[in-house]
Amino acid sequence: MLGTVRAWRDGGQLALGPVRQQAVLAALALRPGLLVSGEQLLDGVWGDKPPGTGLKVLPTYVYALRRRLDAEGTAPADSAIRGERGGYRLADGALRLDVDDLAELSSLARRAKLSGDPATAADRLSEALALSDGEPLAGLPGPYADAERQRLLERLRAVRRDRLECLVLLGRFTETLDELAALSAAAPTDEPLAALRIRALHGCDRQAEALNVYEDLRRRLKHELGVDPGAELQRAHQAVLRRADAPLRRPPAAGPSAPARPGPRRAVNELPGDAGHLIGREAELARLTFPSAAGSVSIVTVDGTAGVGKTALVVRAAREISAHYPDGCLFVDLRAYSAGRRQSPEQALQRLLRSLGAAHGELPSDLEDLTAAWRAATSPLRLLLVLDDALDADQVRPLLPAGAGSRVLVAGRRRLGELDADRRVTLEPLAGGDAVSLLTHLIGEERASREPEATDRLAGLCDGLPLALRIAGSRLQNRGTWTVGYLVGRMAGDDRLLGELSVGDRSVEAAFRLSYDQLTPEQRRGFRALGSVPTVEFDVLTPAAMLGRPPHETEEVLESLVDTSLLQQPRPGRYRLHDLVRVHARRVAEAAPEEAVRARRAALRLYLDAARVTSEWGADAFPAGPRPTGEGFADWREAEAWLDAAGGELPDVVGHAAAVGEADYACWIAEALCDYFVRQGRYHESQTALEIALAHVDEATDRRMALALRNCLGYTSTYQRRYTQARALFTEAVDLARLRPDPYEESRTQCGLGALHLSLGDAGVSLGHVAAATDASRGPLNDWVAAMAFVIQGLAHQYEQRNEDALASFAVARTHAEAGGRLRMTGRVLSCAADIHLRLGRWTEAKRLLREAVDLVAQRGDVFLCARSLTRLGTAHQGEGDPGAAIALHHQALLQHGLLSPLTEPGYDWLEMDIRSRLGRAYVAAGRIHEARDQFQAVLDVHEARAHRAEAARRPS
Repeated sequence: MLGTVRAWRDGGQLALGPVRQQAVLAALALRPGLLVSGEQLLDGVWGDKPPGTGLKVLPTYVYALRRRLDAEGTAPADSAIRGERGGYRLADGALRLDVDDLAELSSLARRAKLSGDPATAADRLSEALALSDGEPLAGLPGPYADAERQRLLERLRAVRRDRLECLVLLGRFTETLDELAALSAAAPTDEPLAALRIRALHGCDRQAEALNVYEDLRRRLKHELGVDPGAELQRAHQAVLRRADAPLRRPPAAGPSAPARPGPRRAVNELPGDAGHLIGREAELARLTFPSAAGSVSIVTVDGTAGVGKTALVVRAAREISAHYPDGCLFVDLRAYSAGRRQSPEQALQRLLRSLGAAHGELPSDLEDLTAAWRAATSPLRLLLVLDDALDADQVRPLLPAGAGSRVLVAGRRRLGELDADRRVTLEPLAGGDAVSLLTHLIGEERASREPEATDRLAGLCDGLPLALRIAGSRLQNRGTWTVGYLVGRMAGDDRLLGELSVGDRSVEAAFRLSYDQLTPEQRRGFRALGSVPTVEFDVLTPAAMLGRPPHETEEVLESLVDTSLLQQPRPGRYRLHDLVRVHARRVAEAAPEEAVRARRAALRLYLDAARVTSEWGADAFPAGPRPTGEGFADWREAEAWLDAAGGELPDVVGHAAAVGEADYACWIAEALCDYFVRQGRYHESQTALEIALAHVDEATDRRMALALRNCLGYTSTYQRRYTQARALFTEAVDLARLRPDPYEESRTQCGLGALHLSLGDAGVSLGHVAAATDASRGPLNDWVAAMAFVIQGLAHQYEQRNEDALASFAVARTHAEAGGRLRMTGRVLSCAADIHLRLGRWTEAKRLLREAVDLVAQRGDVFLCARSLTRLGTAHQGEGDPGAAIALHHQALLQHGLLSPLTEPGYDWLEMDIRSRLGRAYVAAGRIHEARDQFQAVLDVHEARAHRAEAARRPS
């Protein structure tokens, strides 16, 4: 670990794989015996840029590491890396690390030095330094490696410093000078190091340089920290002035890493008792307890939303490291967000001075005088100070102690960016498994195991917030007759959720309200609006629309809410509210109902605009509802990218609209998203959104929606090859049209029936429905419906082998598709027309059409149609006598096919068999018979697997 990560077994070096795999190994190896959760590994190795596959990447890395670390034939239970629920653990003793050797040699050196044998100590420390091979964990990515790298560098610096002191004690002054100069340049305010350098210079009779080192550091301490040199540095300075040699030959009383300074008669420890069972905070605890650089005041900040467990974490961290601060451990509750009166810096300083016994008589009331007294009192001390519930940097700065080697842990809801901190920890809610573990600890293993699903559900309702989990656990502790499921039922619905998370004077909502009350009016308005955002995650565009402000101004508001820990930023440019915070935001928005309605509709309007702009159906396909304003998105590409970023939450937008009484928006958005979903093969999401809207269609004022949603569902079902369901939906639409005539929707229904019957092989019936579609319109068809109708007509003619009629229909379809700038539809028409030319052996014309089709559908991201067109282009090249080009194109088609999901794409198997059949024929034409046989066998394998699945589906359960 002390260099480039390497490993050996039986004398041979092991290949550890890519750097992220090595980083996973380091994250486990440096925490031997501890269970490291999957989330901790992802956060530690990938940071804020997790892999697209999420936790699924970890088993691959762990499997590869096991193959390298374990002896052949090792069972998983005996592996060096053990898989356990939710994470992995490195078995104790599985690896011997150079960092362990470093610690062991350092310990031997320390004992030798204390026994009066600096020569042996220097030898052991030299051996320890020889273990280092450059920068620790060199090249490893991720926050965990960064943190451990700094920790190991600090440890190595301490070893170097200890070795140099041993050389000084041995009188080998000249050997130390260059290294001491380099170390001092890297740590210019390290007083023990400077004292050691002064002793070495004095031993070489370079008194002038020694005095200059002292004077330079005295000025720096005065200018940067406002303190005077400590006792050890002053002793070294006095030795030079007196030309005394004795101080050179004895170490400082407390050793170089912990300089002894006169302190109070009694070491003060004001740390509160441990605040309860701490679960799932190992990584954060490690960052708070890391060894700090000697000679400086280390500051670590912890921020997070109300109730996330900041106090419990800093108290636990403080208690773990308290032994390293012999002059006192102090605790101050600054009460920034408590119901009590906030503590001013003046009040805090007066209490701190009295705690140290440094108050004589009446203390000054002026902040400047108090700060000076505090710095003077703490200058010779090595203290640990915990500042809890801090408001801002101005409240904290006057309280910072002046003693070198002191540490300050600051906890608060706001991110104190103005404070110069060594490390910053943002505390997030507990992951699912840790939340359940905490709840189980509170209510007991027996009670939780009786209702495992209800326990999981209760942890989910608390969304990993420790305060909420503890309140819920407390309520169950105090009500032995309640089941976990009963409490879950009481918490159903936003209106009851926060009300149930209250016990005695502890309340989740009260904690959130204190944060809200601290906001500026601008921040409060922004926070209220965020409660109505229809997705869990969002970017700046949605709240900008809700607030009616430019994105750059809105971003400033959002970032300020992130700093207050009311808003989370899971990755750059994306935001989210904790579930319970969102409920609170909705509740405070109820105080301004008109503002809430405007914000809600602005957000829904943005999604409607994006869906309609990106839809190939065109503006005239949506005769009802508001037209896109053109303000949110420059073109369909920008709108589609924005929808892509929302991922699987788009159906939730429809559900949100329906839930808040905006039935028209629910229906409009579901209809507009249909084309977007179907183009991407996201049929289930399309069906879900449409079914949600259809359940509320009677509440909508737009009467067209009853027909439109059924047409969209039928269209989606046809693509899913659920023909029975599609027929039922289109039949319902026909029946409904008799009661509520709508020429446009009737023509869409007839086109849908035409496509359905064509898929069933009924070309004649299909042509009849296409004719009915043109009749139903009672006027010119819009371009989308016309293009659909003539594509269906062309495919029906093709099915009946009326090739020229089919080409004529495709030509008309192309005219309508191009009129609306519909790239995918145009590409589909070209690909279908090319099929006719392939059938007739017109290779050149087929190639021209297919190249154009591939370009168009690739722009629209239609993977299925792109793969279909590529493999046909390969067939055209083979027809011209170029099987090599054909083979390459078929392989491109297979690559595109690999991007599809076999679970969601009904034509997945069919497309693969088509491509491999064409590829096999191309191999035959090239004389590559064995490869052709492999492709034809693959076609048979896919067909057989498909038949088995169909048989299993028909078999009764």
